[in-house]
Amino acid sequence: MLTKRELLHSAAIAVLAATTAKSTPVVAQSKAEWPSLLEAKDIAEEGFIYGLPLVMNYAVMQEYAVDKNSGQFKAPFNEIYNMHHVATPADTAIITPNSDTPYSILWLDLRAEPMVISVPTVEKDRYYSVQLIDGNTYNFGYIGTRATGTEPGDYLVVGPDWKGETPPGIKQVFRSTTPFTFAAFRTQLFHPDDMPNVEKIQAGYKAQPLSGFLGQPARRAAPKIDFLPATTAGIKDNFFQYLDAALQFVPETARDKAVRAKLAKIGIGPGKTFEFKDLSLEHKAEILLAMKQGDDKVDKWLAGGNKDINGWNIGSFFGDEAFYNGDWLMRAGAAKGGLYGNDAVEAMYPYTRTDATGEPLDGSKHKYTITFAPGQLPPVNAFWSVTMYDGKSQFLVKNPINRYLINSPMLSGMKKDEDGSLTLYIQKDSPGADKEANWLPAPNDTIYLVMRLYWPKSEAPSILPAGEGSWQPPGVKRVS
Repeated sequence: MLTKRELLHSAAIAVLAATTAKSTPVVAQSKAEWPSLLEAKDIAEEGFIYGLPLVMNYAVMQEYAVDKNSGQFKAPFNEIYNMHHVATPADTAIITPNSDTPYSILWLDLRAEPMVISVPTVEKDRYYSVQLIDGNTYNFGYIGTRATGTEPGDYLVVGPDWKGETPPGIKQVFRSTTPFTFAAFRTQLFHPDDMPNVEKIQAGYKAQPLSGFLGQPARRAAPKIDFLPATTAGIKDNFFQYLDAALQFVPETARDKAVRAKLAKIGIGPGKTFEFKDLSLEHKAEILLAMKQGDDKVDKWLAGGNKDINGWNIGSFFGDEAFYNGDWLMRAGAAKGGLYGNDAVEAMYPYTRTDATGEPLDGSKHKYTITFAPGQLPPVNAFWSVTMYDGKSQFLVKNPINRYLINSPMLSGMKKDEDGSLTLYIQKDSPGADKEANWLPAPNDTIYLVMRLYWPKSEAPSILPAGEGSWQPPGVKRVS
């Protein structure tokens, strides 16, 4: 009787045999260059898990800051791009996009010199944040309402090799582990007519080289890079080729030294080019199998790495380098669950694909409700939302009223139940004019729901600590 692994292996061989039967035979790499089949497979599996966030990040950087024809291009490095709208179904570079807060996008190139990010005064009741994320997908710093207050300020972002004193006028220094860094600005939008106010704040966000901030001559520009073209859609097809490319811009650390030494054994690393097509049939099959098993492990972690509370998955798996401490599986699960998520103190993200009984959410078959009991709305210092995504793609869902979420700023226009509770209607068709204010349109397919609690309260009732807090999200109830 074949084991599951043998069956997968046989299937991979069969697929490869079919696809290579009519092609020109390739010369397999010599056995002296490569580890055994089993060792190569184990390395590739570990490498997939280690590299998934790096590759996802590299592809987004490519689409946002490098390839002007990507369809997702925002601005060149070191220039801020202000989005004067919230995310819609047309935004597909990042899975589970946030549609609460108009983004300002800034990709930093810190090779030549550090960059200064300046923020204006923001009203005390308006939430904003600048999340600093490096090429390892570590959140290495925050500017904003919770972290630094709402006063204006200048903040220095430096690369891994920078040595220097904190210049006068700089409030805080943030150090990235990589030379390319993503700064994601989120500015709260209260309602559609509030956009001009958001735009005024966005106009006050500035990024400039340290030399410019100090009024000194600019440093010599860093060398031009011919980035390997990459897309989020192409990750699975060219994964290890993209990992080669990404690793050029991710300096080795004590935490990842061991896994990178293993990857070098199968020709993966900075300056290398992983040529899948040149491998023997057997090695190709093992690499495909390794990627599949690595991906399955990530999915399994995502399904079980959190506490299940009323059908919602609740956990805390975004943070800095020390937070992950070399746990590549958690880092990969976090990236696949929602790339560029916030630290728990900044935002919590309960998510679910099932109703309260554990049955899969499916808008083509059922209608659902979520009811917050009186006094039991999500406890936050800023605001909360519930966002609808397509269950397969994790992108926002097109719908007749262009509503992708329900959030706390919408409460004044919503209807409360007689007992003071609040019911949301989760379904593909309108629940009727009298209930439409509380309607979150669903796809005619599987559903993925994400709740966002921005700056969650730390005192009871609270969702913190993650999975153990005194406040719990109500389960999704099937009503038909």
